[in-house]
Formats: sequence, structure tokens, C-alpha cells
Amino acid sequence: MRIPQMDAFQWHKIAAVSGIAALGLGTYGFHIFKPENPVYKEFGGLLTAGILSFSGSCYTAAYLEDRKYSALAPFGGLAFVAGWASLLF
Repeated sequence: MRIPQMDAFQWHKIAAVSGIAALGLGTYGFHIFKPENPVYKEFGGLLTAGILSFSGSCYTAAYLEDRKYSALAPFGGLAFVAGWASLLF
């Protein structure tokens, strides 16, 4: 049995519907659900710090080909762990 191939325009339609659904559901969730405990700000700050220090130092060390720039990576990993741990409380 031969499976018909989809042309590129059909994939664009699927992508558009997925984007509309994501935007609509995200907007609905933002305006309807209000968290009782604003721990998400602490969680978001720690994860952002983790991304910037861990990934940033890894990318910088790889781009410049010098391992001395990877010194912040352990602190970024610690920020990731602290961020996930902040959800426990």
C-alpha cells in the first residue's frame, strides 16, 4: 500500500493551526489561571540564571576554544538544581 506524500503547503497549514492553537491556549491560560503561590517568579529567575551561566559558558568555551570560559558552568548547574528544588516548597 502506497502512502501519499503531503505537499509543502499542507505542512504550512498544519504549522499555522498549531501556532494558532498554542497562542490561543497560552493566552487563555495566562488570563484565566492565577497562581495562588507566586513561586514561579523565583523558579523562572533561577532557571534563567542557570541557562545564561551554564549554557552561555559552554557556548563561549566552545566558540572561543578556550576552557577557561567554562568556569561558570557549575554555578549554572547549581542554579538549575535550585530552581527545580524551589518547586518543592
